Amino acid sequence: MQTSTEKKNVLKGGEWLIKESSPADTFIAEEFTEEQKMIRDMCDQFLDKEVYPILDRIDNLEPGLMQSLVQKTGEQGLLAVSFPEEYGGMGKDFVTSTIVNEYLGAGHSFSVAIAAHTGIGTLPILYFGTPEQKQKYLPKLITGEWAGSYGLTEPNSGSDALGARTTAKLSDDGKYYILNGQKCWITNGGFSHVYTVFAKVVGDNLPDDKKGFTAFIIERGMEGFTQGPEEHKMGIKGSSTVQLYFQDCKVPVENVLGEIGKGHKIAFNILNIGRLKLCAAAVGGSRRAITDSVQYAKTREQFKQPISNFGAIKHKLAQMAIEIFVGESALYRTAKWIDEKEQELSAEGKPYNESLLGAAEEYAIECAMLKVFGSEALDFVVDEGVQIHGGNGFSAEYNISRAYRDSRVNRIYEGTNEINRLLTLDMTLKRAMKGRLDLMGPAIAVQKELMSIPDFSSDNEAPFSKEKKLVANLKKAILMTAGAAVQKLMMKIDSEQEVLMNIADMAIQTFHAESILLRVMKMVEEKGEAACGEYLDIMRTFLYDAADHVNKSGKDAVNAFAEGDEQRMILMGLKRFTKAEPFNSKEARRRIADKMIAEGKYCF
Repeated sequence: MQTSTEKKNVLKGGEWLIKESSPADTFIAEEFTEEQKMIRDMCDQFLDKEVYPILDRIDNLEPGLMQSLVQKTGEQGLLAVSFPEEYGGMGKDFVTSTIVNEYLGAGHSFSVAIAAHTGIGTLPILYFGTPEQKQKYLPKLITGEWAGSYGLTEPNSGSDALGARTTAKLSDDGKYYILNGQKCWITNGGFSHVYTVFAKVVGDNLPDDKKGFTAFIIERGMEGFTQGPEEHKMGIKGSSTVQLYFQDCKVPVENVLGEIGKGHKIAFNILNIGRLKLCAAAVGGSRRAITDSVQYAKTREQFKQPISNFGAIKHKLAQMAIEIFVGESALYRTAKWIDEKEQELSAEGKPYNESLLGAAEEYAIECAMLKVFGSEALDFVVDEGVQIHGGNGFSAEYNISRAYRDSRVNRIYEGTNEINRLLTLDMTLKRAMKGRLDLMGPAIAVQKELMSIPDFSSDNEAPFSKEKKLVANLKKAILMTAGAAVQKLMMKIDSEQEVLMNIADMAIQTFHAESILLRVMKMVEEKGEAACGEYLDIMRTFLYDAADHVNKSGKDAVNAFAEGDEQRMILMGLKRFTKAEPFNSKEARRRIADKMIAEGKYCF
């Protein structure tokens, strides 16, 4: 075990690809403090008492209901966890705020409202506001007295956020910016008091440094500001979602948030944190959906026995659990990195906002991967949950149908999963070009290894040696494929989105494979192998499957840009690097499912 005097080896963002990590340097959910466990349990109890009994009323958009729930959450202190004490917050660390997002994340539309309020609705003011703006807005937002929203998306600018058409012109007297335009898909928009809205400052009489994409703090009731009716959505029906309209809306100049022309810094930095917290909410929602499915499978009988006895159902339940346990492993590994980087920057004298934003930016690659994996894992879980429920899963009487509808939006907001896949590789390559990440040396080493005769023999019988070797080889597969793609496509690589997404999928699978391996290694070190049987099954099953996923994504990429001898050599390398030991995943999945069936819930 690591002592308090030892310094942890904290990797920089993206370095996991080229450096080995150790269990001692990896934070896992089993290490929550007693206070963190108490906060976790408070979140669970709040959902059980205040939210789940009234889910239908929430979905019917009962007037005033969601706003009252936001206020109740504030009264419990659950909105204040991550905010500084000087504004009425609790000043807890980033891991603790991630726990709140995870365990309140199972509340369907309520979870969306809370996440929007504490995230994109409040953080822009916390991180970029003036002292006067913070004192005016944060205390009321932190207690839930006021609700917050965020207006970035427009009807013709979704992923292309900087293509927004809403404009802001300085008034003749210099006291106001006059906003014209509209925003759409504004979460909490129907009842919020405060909105962070983005517009382009324009005007022939302004110098260039006084123009550009800029954020503004808008208050309900400002002249020229109106909202549209509630949208009728496929899912998260209880989440207030409206359009915002600005017709000569007068915004005082003191409500400019951040710098003129620097609104992109606010928009993109907030997204990094939002992506990780969306993953947290997806993990929380998945846990509830799995428990519902386990309980249904135990009580639903077919052919004179519970359907939980059947192998096909056990396979589904186990795979649902695997996806979420793995996602949670990568989530808290990354959350702790951000927490430690924030502390490092604070120790250097950076103010609160710069410390956390700098830490989140450092791990922007990992946040993008978490968002993709978490949202797609939740979609898988609820889809299989409907299947386990059979016809009843299609009935509104069963909550799994609500979970299915509500999950779909997660692959769209906080940047679509396509955008996040592209960002994963784009950010990695840009960091390499800027010298922030040394990919060249490891990539050259992999190319040399390809020219050597592989040695598949191994005398290393140390615990987890085979699993560690597989993860190391999966990293080599990524470096080999990405390196070959960059060399072949060069400046054209940005237009080869299919290839970029293939390589991103390789990275996502490998990062999560390493995360689950490190978590289970640490658990075994602390508890012994005998106490970690099903956890070992989860880890080994995921690694076994990840090898195939990496191989398939790699082949798809290579076949798109290489041919002849080059293609054959790289494909042979992929086959070598993704070779996994034979493993009886069927029996492993049965053991995982049997543990949940015995306990009647998701229990990992």
